[in-house]
Amino acid sequence: METTRDSSARTGDLFDPNCPTRRVLDRIGDKWTVMVVEILAETSPLRFTDLRARVRGVTPKVLTQVLRALERDGLLERHVFAEVPPRVEYSLTAAGISLRGPLAAIRIWAETHIGGILTAQSSFDARPKRSR
Repeated sequence: METTRDSSARTGDLFDPNCPTRRVLDRIGDKWTVMVVEILAETSPLRFTDLRARVRGVTPKVLTQVLRALERDGLLERHVFAEVPPRVEYSLTAAGISLRGPLAAIRIWAETHIGGILTAQSSFDARPKRSR
């Protein structure tokens, strides 16, 4: 991995096992990350309960972990308002917004090809088991 004094000017190498690019791909390849980025790109800011209702199926614990990880990675901002009770809203940063296009392309590909993938899986699963 090539580095400079400014950490934001690094260039990654996905095929280097020590490159942090792999951790970034783990983050953005996570299904919950894809959904959170897509939702916040459409409607932002959102409160935790509103975001959870739109994601559907995610537990509060997992959503909290995803939001913290996205915030740590600089893809999401958490805004706390000094109210009683405290109000917290989430929105994407510029980097998070720039991720929407690639993630939307992956989502569209998955939605378009799910029929063929399910057919292939059924065919594969119906084959006799191979001996190991």
